[in-house]
Amino acid sequence: MLLLSGPNMGGNELKYITECVETGWVSSVGSYVDRFEKMTAEFAGTKYAVAISSGTAALHICLLMMGVNENDYVIAPNITFVATINAIKYTGACPVLIDTDERNWQMDLDLLEEFLTNETEQKQGTCYHKKTGKRISVIMPVHVLGNICDMDRLLILAQKHRITVVEDSTEALGSYYKGRHAGTMGLLGTFSYNGNKIITTGGGGMIVTNDEALARKAKHLTTQAKSDPFEYLHNAIGYNYRLVNISAAMGVAQMEQLSDFIKRKKEIIEFYKTTLNGIGDIEFQEVNQNVNPNWWLPTIKTAYQRKILKALNDNKMQSRPFWVPMNQLNMFANDIYFNHNDRSDFLYKHCLSIPCSTNITDEQLQAVSDKIKEVF
Repeated sequence: MLLLSGPNMGGNELKYITECVETGWVSSVGSYVDRFEKMTAEFAGTKYAVAISSGTAALHICLLMMGVNENDYVIAPNITFVATINAIKYTGACPVLIDTDERNWQMDLDLLEEFLTNETEQKQGTCYHKKTGKRISVIMPVHVLGNICDMDRLLILAQKHRITVVEDSTEALGSYYKGRHAGTMGLLGTFSYNGNKIITTGGGGMIVTNDEALARKAKHLTTQAKSDPFEYLHNAIGYNYRLVNISAAMGVAQMEQLSDFIKRKKEIIEFYKTTLNGIGDIEFQEVNQNVNPNWWLPTIKTAYQRKILKALNDNKMQSRPFWVPMNQLNMFANDIYFNHNDRSDFLYKHCLSIPCSTNITDEQLQAVSDKIKEVF
């Protein structure tokens, strides 16, 4: 099977993991955790990075630190991986789902502005939903597929309506907006290192921020809120969300190769754009001139989505449709979905992601392109 986006273990992964095993430093304490955090902060351009057990856990902790609770709404896009909305639900809060921009497949900022202007009000410097009276405490843009929306506009809207921005940049390690790395424009940002991401620790995540107090709090909460180095004293409800040293060792090895991985992802998307140009009705995700994406998961839009999915997967070329829109999942069906013509559903039915592992060969890319062309 030619994987959709498989891990590339071509560096020092085995060497560093073996060191962890041989020295016994395999759990939640060890030098590789510190190294991984330092490398990530330096790469993203933030002062602090806190290693977490998953991207989902990172989102959960960020929302908890913002004081999100069951009386709140959190704004998020309707097309995202389910972890985004699950993290909101973990806090007891409910999502406000905003439909998707049909061009760049990010949260539709026109709809966001319309919702904030017409459906919310401010009381004592806090944003509330008019109809329910619930506080809207956080907006969580998701940099879908490594692309980024107009963050200047989003940040202005958030500031105007007194809402904190937490970036779900779990797909966007290596993506930039006007030279600023994804995850560094809001108060907090997050990365994910699942096996299909641009780098992997097998499973893991990271919180990045320039706020020292928040970084310390994130580290504290994710280590069971232990408040004494010797006694088992805990001063808050904590979480076992630590990234273990053996996973961080893999992360360090992967970070050493990240620049090469990003370069290869960009070669892959250019290959597909060139070979599939003018083929049927195929379109690619639109990218604003201010955005330099990592092209984590090349995805095409076509009315022949299901036929192409079948053709590729039948020939062991792993491909996947877009995520099911959040409003179509039973557990979120009763939450607010702000839209006019449900573009999320259209994109779900027309988009598919195609093989793009960083160790894929040009010959394999050509085989994928040829198989897609056969459908037309």
